[in-house]
Amino acid sequence: MPLSPRTLPLLSLIALLAWSLPVTAQVRHCVTPDGQHIFTDRECAAMGGVEQVQPRQPVAAATQARRSGCARNIDDLVFEMTSAFDTHDANRLAGVYHWTGMSGTSAYDVMARLDTLVQRPLVDIVPVMPEPEPVTDPQSDIAASSDASFETPGNASLSLPEPAESAPPTRRQQPVALRIEQTLANGVTPARTVFGLQKHFGCWWIKG
Repeated sequence: MPLSPRTLPLLSLIALLAWSLPVTAQVRHCVTPDGQHIFTDRECAAMGGVEQVQPRQPVAAATQARRSGCARNIDDLVFEMTSAFDTHDANRLAGVYHWTGMSGTSAYDVMARLDTLVQRPLVDIVPVMPEPEPVTDPQSDIAASSDASFETPGNASLSLPEPAESAPPTRRQQPVALRIEQTLANGVTPARTVFGLQKHFGCWWIKG
């Protein structure tokens, strides 16, 4: 399956992250007689080209490359993603993607998707918050009880429950996803993509 020459830096990143990807397919870099660069899982001879062997990056370089894209909080992650979209740099966006446990074939599909996304104009990156849990107001329950008619034997008095103490302030909720608002190349048609969030080794990553 031929890939665009624009995917060269993306495939280089896959090589750097090979320590975390159980690669199941080999992608060859072929050069045709007319100078065209093609990335394919077929033999270069079948494409009428010659294979170009890329030097393999050491493991230390792979670790450094992964750490360079580490976002310690959601704000850092959004900043890195915004920079990737503003510069149309799919390689930078891939640097904050959670690749761990992904097969090589799936990784190539994700790379192509990221490359398509960064070419579109960015409108906004919106945090997606979790659905709020239903909250029961204890004061409402007490008011309902006081309005009801109760029959008590003799002169026995009916005691109402004491109002509940105010609940302590809740912790700030973290978003569960990031929604990418864009337009297509015509600058008019809206496009929307949602990435899930994953915290791994103290860093935030996008996934999905």
